[in-house]
Amino acid sequence: MVSLKELKTRFLEYLEIEKGSALRTIENYDHYLTKFLDFAQKNGAKSPEDITEDVVREFRLSLNRQKVNSAGDTVSKRTQNYYMIALRRFLKYLTKKGIKSLSTDQIELAKVEEHSLDLITPAELERILSAPTGNDVKTLRDKAILELLFSTGLRVAELCSLPRDIITSSDEISVRGKGGKIRVVFLSERARSALKKYLAAREDMEEGLFINLEPKKLAENKLKETPKIKKKKYKGKEYGNLDRRSIERIVRHYTTIAGISKRVTPHTMRHLFATDLLSNGADLRSVQALLGHANISTTQIYTHVTDKHLRDIHKKYHNKN
Repeated sequence: MVSLKELKTRFLEYLEIEKGSALRTIENYDHYLTKFLDFAQKNGAKSPEDITEDVVREFRLSLNRQKVNSAGDTVSKRTQNYYMIALRRFLKYLTKKGIKSLSTDQIELAKVEEHSLDLITPAELERILSAPTGNDVKTLRDKAILELLFSTGLRVAELCSLPRDIITSSDEISVRGKGGKIRVVFLSERARSALKKYLAAREDMEEGLFINLEPKKLAENKLKETPKIKKKKYKGKEYGNLDRRSIERIVRHYTTIAGISKRVTPHTMRHLFATDLLSNGADLRSVQALLGHANISTTQIYTHVTDKHLRDIHKKYHNKN
């Protein structure tokens, strides 16, 4: 009999090889499933058939009562749902392989409040974009990062994986998003200009676009042998690119310089990109494609920006008799 642990490993390999899921997605599924299966096995589950409604209910109760900090806060409903989504996908995989277990229909997600987007004003955004003012290569890099984030709506992971040979003479670039899907994003004139200035100022031979420019790091990178053949899937960290935390620190740094006390992250820039398009008349399907969302429901969190337009329509046309 194949163990639950082995089935979990096969499922994660299936996500990686057959579904082309991102490494971060696989890591998250591994975390959620490991925690669930450890709980299930402690409660007597030895095979897929032992995963019952009762086991799942007890696990959800344990999550709901688990303290996550000294203030006594418990695991949020949204995070609890992440565990259930991972479990449902695992059970669906078992069914696909003809292995009897709990039906995914037996697992419902908890109702959660809709995301409230913590955005900044256009004037505040402009202050952030204008905050990098130097002509040194590091400041030019940071300026290009900020402009590119707002111009394209890229996820931070997508930004971190961009290669240096990005075409700056064109106003469009291809990026590999979640699930390995390729989409086209577009550069504003400001973003393209910032990229050109940054690349013109670089004197290194690194292959990554947004690299760590600290002297020590550059020296270390030069000592590493440049691979003669690139791996099938380009990964920015293999070429000295900044990681997501570094990008987050850069955005936070210029937010502070701009005198803005609100929390602004690379994902905030993605939100601003989407709301800017919608508020200026773009349709939801087009915004979905530009963001690389698989489902339109994900994009619908941005429809709040059309509320004012709907109010104007109601005021103009309703009860005119």
